[in-house]
Amino acid sequence: MPEHLELRLADDVRLHVTVTGPADAEVTVIMLHGWTLDGRSWHRQLTDLRDRFGDRVRVVAYDARGHGRSSCLTLRDATLAQLGDDLAAVVDEYAASGPVVLVGHSMGGMTVMEYAHRHPDRFAARTAGLVFVSTTAEGHTHTVYGLSPRIARLIRLAETTGAGVLARCGGWRPPYALLRALRPSIRWMLFGDRCDPADIRLVTSAVAHATLRSIGGFRASIGAQHRLETLAALGGLPAAALVGDRDRLTPPPCAESIAAALPTAELTVCPGAGHMLMMERPDVVNAAVAGVLRRVLAGIAVPGPAAA
Repeated sequence: MPEHLELRLADDVRLHVTVTGPADAEVTVIMLHGWTLDGRSWHRQLTDLRDRFGDRVRVVAYDARGHGRSSCLTLRDATLAQLGDDLAAVVDEYAASGPVVLVGHSMGGMTVMEYAHRHPDRFAARTAGLVFVSTTAEGHTHTVYGLSPRIARLIRLAETTGAGVLARCGGWRPPYALLRALRPSIRWMLFGDRCDPADIRLVTSAVAHATLRSIGGFRASIGAQHRLETLAALGGLPAAALVGDRDRLTPPPCAESIAAALPTAELTVCPGAGHMLMMERPDVVNAAVAGVLRRVLAGIAVPGPAAA
């Protein structure tokens, strides 16, 4: 059974962390969710990893600051840079030794890149594999919401203005009744051709648990980040990049540029899928994570350059 733990950071923010598997497992997988979501996003992957690898793998999933069951934050800390530092603390606490595989969705993938940028030595010493799901290394460069550039610019302007207002609303959370009314819009923005009703309910619940400060505050940092050079410096890590061809937030060019910067990354484009690939195409995401893990485990088992 998973353990539900709390990690208190240096600034007294408390992260809710879920851990499955022994501390002396061969590899630790750390899973990072997207903007306005929480660690429950990965529930199908957590089950699959436990079934496939058992005690060989420890799996850690946590709610980012200001999201889910983690505590709130100050507005100045609503940045990807801070999230990269938080990931460094999670690695130190829950993966004290052995190789680490980082799996990030959307903002979670950007957090992984920020960790690599801000803590390059620690990243290089510990990280053995990467999986990027529906994310980008170029901010909002390619985000046009599946619409014409002119309409996309208008939506971007409205989104930026709205985010600035929400960022100043503190620790309040969006009313669940309002989010239920907005479900058709959430479904259009986040999902592709098919959407399981249980998945839209889970996403709505996650957004309802994110603070308004987080929903609005992280927007500027997410839009401005550019980390292709960071990725290009990571060398030959086993990696995968996945995207849906109906993704309105991080469309296929985002994953293509990640794969170009990381030549070892296996690129997968899922027809008909949107932004929530771990829910829409769980088997594909599960296979990608397992594939990277098998390569990492094989490197541990076989002495020589691969293990090093």
